[in-house]
Amino acid sequence: MLKVTLGRTGITVNKNGFGALPIQRTDMETAKVILRKAYENGVNFFDTAHGYTDSEEKIGYALSDVRKNIFISTKVNKFTVADFWDQLETSLRRMKTDYIDIYQFHNPTFVPRPGDGTGLYEAMLEAKKQGKIRFIGFTNHRIHLAREAVESGLYDTLQFPFSYLASDKDLELVKLCAEKNVGFLCMKALSGGLITNSAAAYAYLATVENALPIWGIQRESELDEFLSYQENAPVLDGELKELIEKDRKELVGNVCRGCGYCMPCPVGIEINNCARMSLMLRRAPTGNWLSETWQKNMEKIEDCLHCNACASKCPYGLDTPTLLRKNLEDYRTFLK
Repeated sequence: MLKVTLGRTGITVNKNGFGALPIQRTDMETAKVILRKAYENGVNFFDTAHGYTDSEEKIGYALSDVRKNIFISTKVNKFTVADFWDQLETSLRRMKTDYIDIYQFHNPTFVPRPGDGTGLYEAMLEAKKQGKIRFIGFTNHRIHLAREAVESGLYDTLQFPFSYLASDKDLELVKLCAEKNVGFLCMKALSGGLITNSAAAYAYLATVENALPIWGIQRESELDEFLSYQENAPVLDGELKELIEKDRKELVGNVCRGCGYCMPCPVGIEINNCARMSLMLRRAPTGNWLSETWQKNMEKIEDCLHCNACASKCPYGLDTPTLLRKNLEDYRTFLK
């Protein structure tokens, strides 16, 4: 079983991290079964967020009796001091715990610092002094902010999108975390569903010594895949390397990662799926994507106001309206 240490936190865990965003889509008992199975098979790091509806509550329901044996990271997504304390207390109550191992600022548009006038970093320090959090983390999709946070020396961990589709700049960021002794939590290790071979994803990240992948798990069958790799780890051999190279050629570049920070759309376009529909049609069974419901969703692109609100909020700098139009045109060819 591979393990990873999260920088200066000293937290050493199974390299299979559990991403608890998707369990908000399951009922309470199903979530408990999945979370408990993960724990009973050696998974001991669970990542969630205040904003993931009832995900924190499900973690508390399933794992509060084994709290001392696991590590939990969660996130605050509102950036006033009053909201910070409200969300922290709510998260503690939901998860039936009196402390959080890593408390993270959730994709802010700036890097909170002492003396910046917001009081946010000071609130983190006070929460740490009170024993309500152990370490301070930062999550983001914007590489310049992620790098600033790491270089600041203020943050114990960074959570950032990373997979075998990563750019050279992304790789440099991961190396910087190692140099600065900052723990690296790897979100979107399957690139929001664009990577469909979990063995290749696992094998690649196994070669990145300081990365803890946070696999988003919704179904027991998905969990079973990653648990199986603990005893029979896939090897990054010629076949998997060839697959990775093929995916890089197809997927790297002007591609929507599905992060959803462009949402909501004023006319109701489901941007985070519609803007990558062409790829999903080619990388997953098409039946669901060609349903009557999705045909209506895609046709909403015709209502685009070209207000560019989505483009202005995209952390990857995509020309989202143009990308939506191209995906709609391609989608219609599948319906002929």
